[in-house]
Amino acid sequence: MVIEGELKPSADRQLPTGGEIFLDHVGHFCRSAEAAGEALARAGFAPTPVSVQVNPDGTPTGTGNVTAMLRGGYIEALFKTADTPLGQEFDLAMSSHSGVHLAAFSIADAAAWHRRLSEAGFPMRQLVNFQRPVDTAAGPDVAAFTVVRLERGAMAEGRIQMLTHRTESTVWQPRWLSHPNGAVALVDLAVACADVDEAAGRFERFAGRKATVTRHGQEIVLDRGRVQLMTRDAFAALLPEIAIPGLPFMGAYAVRVRSLAGAQGLLQKAGMAMRRAGASLVVPFPPELGVGAWLFVERDADLPWRA
Repeated sequence: MVIEGELKPSADRQLPTGGEIFLDHVGHFCRSAEAAGEALARAGFAPTPVSVQVNPDGTPTGTGNVTAMLRGGYIEALFKTADTPLGQEFDLAMSSHSGVHLAAFSIADAAAWHRRLSEAGFPMRQLVNFQRPVDTAAGPDVAAFTVVRLERGAMAEGRIQMLTHRTESTVWQPRWLSHPNGAVALVDLAVACADVDEAAGRFERFAGRKATVTRHGQEIVLDRGRVQLMTRDAFAALLPEIAIPGLPFMGAYAVRVRSLAGAQGLLQKAGMAMRRAGASLVVPFPPELGVGAWLFVERDADLPWRA
C-alpha cells in the first residue's frame, strides 16, 4: 500500500541498484552560504549546517554547500570557497545568473557509467572522489562520493553529472529529513531549451533512457524522477512569473510534500509569493537562491507538465 506523501514502491530506496538511475539532487549556485540557508529555512526546509567540500588529500575543491535532505534525493545550495578550477567554473555560471546550474543523477557503479558515457561519445573527465566533513549524532564524520564528470560544455544546461554515494548514512541522517513544509522528495526538473529535440537526444545518450514526447516538449523518465525539456514558450506559459535569463535554463523543479495546504499556509506566513496552478503550488525562489521556481505537489501526477 502507498502512503500519500511517501515514496512510491518503485523508488522506496534512497539509492539505486543495478542499472537504475535516479534524479539525486539539484544545485543552486549562490553568493552566500548563510543567506541561502536562511532562504531555505524561510521556505520551510530544514537546512543542514554549512559544509566545505575537499579532495581526499584535504585540499579544497572550490565549493561548499548547505543542503535540504529529503527522503528521496535532496536540494543543494553551493557557494564558492576557493579559486580552483571548480571555483572558476562556478564563477562562469554565476556570470549568467544565480540559480540552478547543477543536476546530479545517482547510479550504483560510477566506473561502469563513466565507461558507458565515454563510449556514447561524451568527452569525459577522470573519475574523482570527493568528500566533505559532516557532524553526526555520534560525532564528526565524512560524506563521500565518486563523481562522474563530463567536460565543461558537453551538456549545455550546466553541470550535469552522475555520482555514486559511498556514505548513505552520513548524508541522509534521520534528524535532517523532517521539514516544516512537509517536503518528502525531489520529483522532476524542468528545463527551457532552445532546441528540445537536440537536448532530448543528448539526455537520451546521457541517461540511457528514451525520450517521450509531451504536450510541452519531451521528457526523460528515470527510475526515480523525470527531466522535462520544453521550449521557451512552453516554459513561459507554465511559469509566466519566472523571467528566463537565457537558454538553456534549468528554471524549476518539483518537490513532493505531505500536505499542499500545510505547505501553502507556512509559506504564506513567511510572506512568500506563490500561486495555485491546479493541484500544484508555484513558488518563485527567494532571490538568495536565484532565478526559478519550486512546484510543490502531493502527487507527482498533479504537476502541470504531467497533467
